[in-house]
Amino acid sequence: MEADNDIQTTPRGFHCKLCDVNIPNKPSLGDHVKGKKHQHLSRLRAKRKSQEDSSVFVSGFTPETSRTQLHDYFEQFGPVAEVIMDKEKGVYAIVEFSEASGTHSALAQLEHRLQGLKLRVKPREKKEFKLTSGARHNPKKPHVSLGKLNHELCQAATVNEQMQKVVETFQLSEGDRKARELLVQLLQEVFGEFLPDCQITPFGSSVNTFGVHACDLDLVLDLENTKAFQSRARTSEQAGEERSEDGRSEDSILSDIDLATATAAELLDLVAAILRKCVPGVHKVQCVSTARLPLVKFNYRPLTLQGDITINNRLAVRNTRFLQLCSALDSRVRPLVYTVRLWAKQKQLAGNPFGGGPLLNNYALTLLVVFYLQSVEPPVLPTVEQLKAMACEEEVCIIDGWDCTFPSQPFGVPPSANADDLCTLLFGFFRFYSKFDFPASVVNLREARALPIGDFRSGDEEMHNAPEGGASKHRPGHAGPKLGPVNVLDPFELQHNVAGNLSERTHRSLRHELGEAEKYCRSLQFQRKSAKGKSWGLVRLLAPRGEPGTAGRDASYRPPEICIPFRTSEAHGRPSQDDEACRAVWFSRLCSAVELVFRDVLKCTAVEGTAWQEPCKTQDVGTVEEAVEEPSAEGSSSLCKAHAGVKRPLTADEGPSSSSSPQGKRQRLEPLAGHPESAHWSWVQTQQVWAGRRKVRRDLVKTSDEASQPEGGSSSLESRVTQRIAEKQADPRDLVEFSVDATVVAGSESTKAVLKFIPTNDVSGHFQDFFHFLESFLPKMVETKMAKLQ
Repeated sequence: MEADNDIQTTPRGFHCKLCDVNIPNKPSLGDHVKGKKHQHLSRLRAKRKSQEDSSVFVSGFTPETSRTQLHDYFEQFGPVAEVIMDKEKGVYAIVEFSEASGTHSALAQLEHRLQGLKLRVKPREKKEFKLTSGARHNPKKPHVSLGKLNHELCQAATVNEQMQKVVETFQLSEGDRKARELLVQLLQEVFGEFLPDCQITPFGSSVNTFGVHACDLDLVLDLENTKAFQSRARTSEQAGEERSEDGRSEDSILSDIDLATATAAELLDLVAAILRKCVPGVHKVQCVSTARLPLVKFNYRPLTLQGDITINNRLAVRNTRFLQLCSALDSRVRPLVYTVRLWAKQKQLAGNPFGGGPLLNNYALTLLVVFYLQSVEPPVLPTVEQLKAMACEEEVCIIDGWDCTFPSQPFGVPPSANADDLCTLLFGFFRFYSKFDFPASVVNLREARALPIGDFRSGDEEMHNAPEGGASKHRPGHAGPKLGPVNVLDPFELQHNVAGNLSERTHRSLRHELGEAEKYCRSLQFQRKSAKGKSWGLVRLLAPRGEPGTAGRDASYRPPEICIPFRTSEAHGRPSQDDEACRAVWFSRLCSAVELVFRDVLKCTAVEGTAWQEPCKTQDVGTVEEAVEEPSAEGSSSLCKAHAGVKRPLTADEGPSSSSSPQGKRQRLEPLAGHPESAHWSWVQTQQVWAGRRKVRRDLVKTSDEASQPEGGSSSLESRVTQRIAEKQADPRDLVEFSVDATVVAGSESTKAVLKFIPTNDVSGHFQDFFHFLESFLPKMVETKMAKLQ
């Protein structure tokens, strides 16, 4: 059956060719096949096939022949449903009959004549049905042929020329920029009629010199001047305005809403109403109030362009000015940014066409490039603090309490002394970040240094490198940036981690692809043009992930991991990460917390009778001083030791123990007396505790007096959520059995615990879904538990 051919088995589950999606396991596969999307496409494919079987291809008539004449002629063979003619590319037509019998009758006749001309009638060509989601969402977006680009890259003489070619291929054309400017002018005129003195300002890729074909148009609607206008109008108590035919004044919108007290939702509704009713060519207007910065999305039909409008987002405009300055300071910035962005998209690390999700966004990638260019020796770009010192008094800029000062023009900044070419800088980018410890660091562009993540977990209210005069502190009600596996601070809004959406899985992929790219850049295939016409340079570097013969393919299976970095705030006395006693006690406390999460919060059942492990026993861990000075036999056995007395073999990412190991290399920690260096558990999960968890959690918060906290912030609440899910689901059964191996790994600047998950019995195929849930839930919950163990 055709439906059976849609599903392909892959090493990581299944792939549906019809819907072009990956499915992790059999239960999810069954749900997918029964889902609306798959069923809709199946029906659509069947309809297309039926149309092909009921149609004939006709040619040989003159351009003057009409549809009616063809319709009348072929009516003799059966009812004709439709006649489709194409007189631009060639004189031919598709005649579709209402029934397949009409096709058979038309093809059975040996000769067809119309207006004295002999017609050529043959079966309609059968084409494979394919889902073209990109074309459906934006059919007129210019498409860049990667095959053509690769051919042109191979013809270039150097990698430097290849990188310049990437910029020329993807950058916005002069026509694109002019068209966007005209749209901004149109919106300014329309909104100015209803909101006097308002200002529409573009920001982001359209104007920061890093835009690509068909990138979204990001706009800011600044209403500060309009608020002042409204205030003056009300205090002057002007009345008796001329009324329009519908009985409303020209500034009736300002009469209906108080901009000074209006909520974000009310302002969004106002913007959406103006777009829908007053801007020609705009459609698909949608308010998105759940975003970090609420916005209104819209489509502009004449340019087939997607756009969005935020309100009073002046920080975004300032960020755009900063990137414009960086681009103007050195001509190497743009080629490097364009190449890195394309590489990340090809490796499925960025480029989510629907927005959101756990992938890198272009702004985060650009900041990573800027940070690297600030960090090389000698630097290509100055730090934000250095730029601030170069600005004059008229250029001082404070927005929402954040110091956003930098020169407005590049001529006031001394040129860089760095003479590296683009090829060298690209290689250096991959080498720099392949050794960078993302989970233990926070990228800060203000001073071009990586800050220890422990300083952000310690509860300090003062941000590093923050400006003076009140701008150094966090905003009221905010403790700091949202931290995750990758942390890149906005250069001005120091509470915003622009990579805070990334998951642990994306971080692992990023780390893997950076390492593969760094290895490839060392080879002659990258640095020298092939004399035999083979792929070289960027062509192989930018090959899509998983393509045979590329660096993006996994060499072997690795058990999924969850990394939990060392936090100085989770050990008493705030000791250094280099203190082995502190690390050992921290790992003991962490393992105790992990066991509590699986046993008490997620209601997993420990597997007993396993020959190669000892059952875990949980105990409270005292202070660092007590644990170090008075180790006890009971303390040393409170956690499970895997293969006691046998050293854990080093992985490919871990090197020999050395105090001088380079950044990013893992080294073994010598076990401290009374504290293990590794732990092992085996668990059985009998309920789908991840299914519908957020909804159950919201319902519990509504019906209880407990204040709402982020997921993983309250162990008692999460335990009740698990219990409620268990009560709603069927009788418990062994859904998935899995083991967890925890080890400590350390580098010269960071320490972390690595938890490896291995499914030992997953007949129902639930392990993948369970692990995806644990990736975000477990680190937060462990942190909450560890705080209670102190």
